[in-house]
Amino acid sequence: MNRWPVHEAKARFTELLETCLKHGPQVVTRDGAEIAVLAPVDEWLDLQQSARPTLKELLLAEKPRANIPVLKRGQQRRRQAPRFD
Repeated sequence: MNRWPVHEAKARFTELLETCLKHGPQVVTRDGAEIAVLAPVDEWLDLQQSARPTLKELLLAEKPRANIPVLKRGQQRRRQAPRFD
């Protein structure tokens, strides 16, 4: 991946875009630190899809993805029916 300082990326955006489409993702830097990546949309979509877990992976995961409190059997309280006196 090529590195483009942000001022160069702004000044030569068309060239940055063409390079991205021909040679793959391009890194944009600010003060020497990598801050962004310009990537072709098909590569981006592939990355997003591969980062999503499958249903099988979710069901077999060791840790839950949400913090849903589940009471043990017999600890749940039943709602009382309303009284009409």
